[in-house]
Amino acid sequence: VQLQAFGGGSVQTGGSLRLSCAASLNTGTNYVMAWIRQAPGKEREFVAAINWSGSTYETDSVKGRFTISRDNAKNIVYLQMNNLKSEDTAVYYCVARNVASRRAVPSQDYRDYRYWGQGTEVTVSS
Repeated sequence: VQLQAFGGGSVQTGGSLRLSCAASLNTGTNYVMAWIRQAPGKEREFVAAINWSGSTYETDSVKGRFTISRDNAKNIVYLQMNNLKSEDTAVYYCVARNVASRRAVPSQDYRDYRYWGQGTEVTVSS
């Protein structure tokens, strides 16, 4: 399994960015895909996840601002980030884990994700 995230950059407060993650996954296996972030000097934090059926889960601090989506045919996961705040500044990681069911409820513990891509940096400044 290989994950490649891109789309980070610098943006002003209130701006938008879209992160993308190109995933190379094993066929016949269900995966939950998620985004984890790590701000400078802080622990890694769950941001959002999506299962194979398209059900999504977001941490409270990004609800209403961030949207996770996936294109199963292309194996791409997106994170649309709107109304960005300075506290969103972090390195964002695309992650994945095997699950038994397409409808599996994603874990919100970053330690449960086995596969990690390289991070992409997001900087939000006023």
